[in-house]
Amino acid sequence: MSEDRFERHRQPWTSDEIHKLHTLAKKGMALKAIAKALKRSEESTKDRAKVDGLTIAKLR
Repeated sequence: MSEDRFERHRQPWTSDEIHKLHTLAKKGMALKAIAKALKRSEESTKDRAKVDGLTIAKLR
């Protein structure tokens, strides 16, 4: 159970994380892979992408 929890709960996004999100989204990576790379929840990643107007691939 603890491995599914994120230590960085509700942490503000850094400019490096935002840049990495944009880069990975443009490469066409799936939401799950992007979230894992950023060490953020899928929900948080999806919300941030929406705020920035990014489209994330719906790969499963």
